[in-house]
Amino acid sequence: MAGRRRTRGSRFPGRCLLLVPLLLALLVSLVGCGGGRPATDSARADVQRVLDRRAAALLGHDASAYATTGTAADYTAVRAVPLATWSYRVTAVHEDGDSATSATADAQLSYRVDGYDKAPVTTSRVLGLARGGAGQWSVTSERPAKKTGEQLWDQGTVSVVRGAHSLVLGAGQSAARLRSFADLADDAVPAVSAAWGTDWAGHVVVLVPKSLEGMAALLGSPASSYRGIAAVTTGETGGGAKTPADRVIVNPDAYGMLGRVGRQVVLTHETTHVATRAHTNAATPLWLSEGYADWVGYRDTDRTPAEAAPELQHAVTSDDLPTALPTDTDFGFTGDANRLASAYEGGWLACRMIAEHWGEPKLDEFYRTVGTHRERPGAVENALKTVLGTSLPQFTADWREYVRTQLG
Repeated sequence: MAGRRRTRGSRFPGRCLLLVPLLLALLVSLVGCGGGRPATDSARADVQRVLDRRAAALLGHDASAYATTGTAADYTAVRAVPLATWSYRVTAVHEDGDSATSATADAQLSYRVDGYDKAPVTTSRVLGLARGGAGQWSVTSERPAKKTGEQLWDQGTVSVVRGAHSLVLGAGQSAARLRSFADLADDAVPAVSAAWGTDWAGHVVVLVPKSLEGMAALLGSPASSYRGIAAVTTGETGGGAKTPADRVIVNPDAYGMLGRVGRQVVLTHETTHVATRAHTNAATPLWLSEGYADWVGYRDTDRTPAEAAPELQHAVTSDDLPTALPTDTDFGFTGDANRLASAYEGGWLACRMIAEHWGEPKLDEFYRTVGTHRERPGAVENALKTVLGTSLPQFTADWREYVRTQLG
């Protein structure tokens, strides 16, 4: 990509992909795989015991005990991750052939990062197994189940950098680069709390794979879906205390094209999604969730509307002022890059207008009030009436005039 299109793609923070099936597959995949002859309950119990010992050895940082359960290569990859829990639940064992000396096991891996996850992250795994001369099963391999995203340690040894408000996990990245992400995240967290309040975890987990392809593998999606997208946030909208923590997943290729301010805006944007998750659901339009995250991201910068919204400014000066607020479809990653840019810019300016005309507390209240609904119809209209004292047609007209005056 080159020129104008390249600028748009690398500039924009990735939006929070909270409801799409691919991230549900990343966190809780229901798809198992494996073939061969189903094993007996006895074999399944035997495999479960081996995996229980394997999990205990990992949590106990006992490399020797881990090695007695099979291949130890993945121990090195994951051992630096600060784990509070790690366990397997075997769902099926498939023996290969009549000799029953090899098999595959379908299992649910559940783990919790110490100090960050209030509930376990759960993902489906497939383990290769071999039976020794004494009849004992051992693990020969472990991989994600079909249609399930990778874990960071599937991509190599994980390095860990701790910040004051952040935990950065990387694969194929230098300690210095991971520290730079921790510094950005540590600045992002208090900036988000200053805008949104402190009724959230107040910390963030950042995953930094080696490349765009690594990012896509974590999300279980083609790399083409995220080319030019600097970062995304995974998690579950409307989650309570038992919902696993969000992960900010970075695209290091696109991120490297950003300047210092752009990098900070991205991390602050994504951290905003972490903070607002419990108040974001199907009722929340993307122009509001993405616009609010951008508003927080730009809040402490000196970027002018013309600098932060060049695509929409081009439309305005070309006498092509939008007639309506951006739709959810406008935020599609696989669509036109200019359309995506305009959608983010339009949502940001809508939130900026609310903050300027009604005040920042009203913007906060408006976001939360929309989230009290469980479905889209009427949610925005009700919040506009009860919080801002206006209607959707009038708000849209005011927004169009605001866009014209700010960018014309």
